[in-house]
Amino acid sequence: MGLIKREIQNAILEMLKGYPIVTLTGPRQSGKSTLLKHLLPGYQYVSLEDLENRNFALEDPRGFFAKYKTHVIIDEAQRVPHLFNYLQTLVDERNEMGQYVLSGSQNFHLMESITQSLAGRVAILKLLPLDISELNASDYLPGDWQSYIVKGSYPAIYDRALEHTPYYANYLQTYIKRDVSFIRNIHDTSRFESFLTLCASRTGQLLNLHNLASDCGISSPTAKSWLSILENSYIVYLLHPYYENFTKRIIKSPKLYFFDTGLASYLLQLRNSTDLENPALRGALFENMIVSEIQKRNYHLNQLKNLWFWRDSNGHEIDLFTKTSMGFDIYEIKSSQTISYKLTEGMNYFDRISGGKVKSKTLVYGGDENQDRTHFKVRNWKSPEI
Repeated sequence: MGLIKREIQNAILEMLKGYPIVTLTGPRQSGKSTLLKHLLPGYQYVSLEDLENRNFALEDPRGFFAKYKTHVIIDEAQRVPHLFNYLQTLVDERNEMGQYVLSGSQNFHLMESITQSLAGRVAILKLLPLDISELNASDYLPGDWQSYIVKGSYPAIYDRALEHTPYYANYLQTYIKRDVSFIRNIHDTSRFESFLTLCASRTGQLLNLHNLASDCGISSPTAKSWLSILENSYIVYLLHPYYENFTKRIIKSPKLYFFDTGLASYLLQLRNSTDLENPALRGALFENMIVSEIQKRNYHLNQLKNLWFWRDSNGHEIDLFTKTSMGFDIYEIKSSQTISYKLTEGMNYFDRISGGKVKSKTLVYGGDENQDRTHFKVRNWKSPEI
């Protein structure tokens, strides 16, 4: 098994030319440390997850930076927030690009420290689990989307040939014991895990925080706090609706997605592709997979595009779209393996009411064909694009 080349490599190298500090954030085990060590062999590497290193940085920050002067990768940098004040002084004195690379799996603490101390001095990039193009280029991509949904996209499953079910069992325990306790002191971890499972059962759905809290037996403020934990550790994310009022009644609640369908599948007791028999669940997880793939590519290529969905109170919906100065690029996502004009009705409706603002229409489906038709494009599940 070999190291999988990551698409974000070019963006990291480019940012190192223009910023004294580059920060790489993303979920635990998404491959940040492995990538940085491989990509930047001339940099020293120090992990603040290591207790000895962390105590050194906490107790003697001046001595720490005397040892790690420049061209250093500081992993799990958010573990020692006061280091960021020293970094500000160091990079300002030297006025050199590419001095430090920071990485971390806790977005809240990392971004809080950056905002307070390093604004304007740092470029921020996100490394998520593997995207389809990365797996395809390495010949690791499963042959069918059902298997890919259940297997997920964390690097260790592929480059270390791990079985996905025990991997996610271990990941979940590690995440709750280490990361959740670091962000917030949650005593009822079993209920938190139940909350996470309830989120998985709502993937691809509009977020109703009150119902989610009620089903879990917790208060709405607690549900909001726990959801924030999941967002800041890159487990789930919210896709927000586009608010332009083409019709009188538009939906303003966000939709809930998992960054990795393998974890969502594990939580839902889906162990192999044959478990995806429920049509509603299969459709929701397929939509989650495609939206996440497009989101991952957006971050890995540092495209910085805003993504939304749109829905009105009558049920008309666009699963995903982005906006440029030229207009809207809109996407319909269907798990069907058959191409049908019926699948494009939602896009055609939005095209009509938007007053000619739609630039392109793309149907992403569960089959194998790529087609460029007169009024829309068809892309198979292996090649979603933005």
